[in-house]
Amino acid sequence: MPATTGASTRTAGPGGLRRLAHHTIFWPVVALIALLVANTLYSPDFLAVSILDGHLFGAPIDILRNSAPLLLVSLGMTLVIATRGIDLSVGAVVAIAGALSLSFIATSPNPGSVTTVLIAIAIALGLCLLLGVWNGFLVSVVGIQPIIATLILMTAGRGVAMLITEGQITTVNSAPFKTLGAGFWLGLPAAALIAYGVYVVVALITRRTALGMLVESVGINPSASRLAGVRARTIVWTVFALSGLFSGLAGLILASNVMAADANNAGLFIELDAILAVVIGGTSLQGGKFSLSGTLVGVLIITTLTLTVTIVGISPLVTPLFKALVVIAVTLLQSPRVRERLAARQRQRVAKPEEVAA
Repeated sequence: MPATTGASTRTAGPGGLRRLAHHTIFWPVVALIALLVANTLYSPDFLAVSILDGHLFGAPIDILRNSAPLLLVSLGMTLVIATRGIDLSVGAVVAIAGALSLSFIATSPNPGSVTTVLIAIAIALGLCLLLGVWNGFLVSVVGIQPIIATLILMTAGRGVAMLITEGQITTVNSAPFKTLGAGFWLGLPAAALIAYGVYVVVALITRRTALGMLVESVGINPSASRLAGVRARTIVWTVFALSGLFSGLAGLILASNVMAADANNAGLFIELDAILAVVIGGTSLQGGKFSLSGTLVGVLIITTLTLTVTIVGISPLVTPLFKALVVIAVTLLQSPRVRERLAARQRQRVAKPEEVAA
C-alpha cells in the first residue's frame, strides 16, 4: 500500500505540473516572475518598499502606479476583443479626456476648487462615454468593421483634442486634480487604487453575473447568440461604451500625473500596449473566452519591462523591441502547436525509462 500510494503521488505530481503549464496565464506569470528576478539580481533592493511621510515608496509601488492607465484601457480592450472587435481609438480618447478636463479647469475662475475638478471629470468622462457609444453604434448598428470604425475616431480624435486645446499644451495648477494621478490615499497611489478598484468591479460583474457569458457567446458565434435570444447588438454596444469610459478615466490619470494636456502625445500608442497586454494574457483575438487576470498579468509585464529598461540605463526608444521579444516568447509558449510538440517530447521522455525497465 505505501508503495502504491507513493507511485500514484509521483504520477500525479508531474501530471499536475503539466496541467498547470497548460493554464492560460501560466507562462505570462513565469515571464513576470523572471522579470522581477532579473531586476532583483541587477538591483538587490528592487523589491524594497519604504514608508515616507505616511506613503509607500519603491519600485513595486511605481509599477502599480504606472500600470494604472494601461490597466484601465486594457480592461475595455479585453471586453471588446472578446466580442471579436478591436478598439484603435483608445489613445485618441485618452487625449480628448485630458484636453477637455484641463481646458475646463484652466478656464474656470477657481481651478483649485474640488467642485470645479469634479465637474471637469464628469464632463470628460461623459464625452468619452459618448465616444464609446459612437464606436458601438458604427459597429453594431451600421455594421462597419470594428477596425475601420475605431480607426475613424483614432484619426479624428487627436484633431478634436487639438481643437479643444487650440493647438497648445494646456497646463494647470490644481491640487485636487493632481491627487488623481500623483496623490496618495491610505498610503497607496490614488491612481492604482482607482484602476485596480475598477478591475475588481469588472471582474466581479463579468464572472458573478451573466454578462461575461453573454460577451463570450457573442464572440464565439454572434449569429447563434442572436438565435438563442441574446441581444448581441446591445452587448457589442455596451463593451465599446465601457472601453470609451475606461479610456477616458485613464486619460484623466495621465493628465493629472503631469498636470498638462498634450493632444499630440497623450496616450500615444497606448492602444498597441493594451492589445499586447490582452494577447500576452491569453485572450484570443478571434473572440470568445477572455481572461481578465491574464490581462492584468500582461499589463504588469509591460509596465515592469518599461521600468527595467529605465533601471538598466537603456534608451527608452529601444523599449518596443524588448516588448516585441517578450510577446513573441509568451505567444509561442501559448501556441497550441508548440504545446503539442512540447507535450509529445515529454511523453517520449517518460516512455524511454519505462522501456528500459521492461
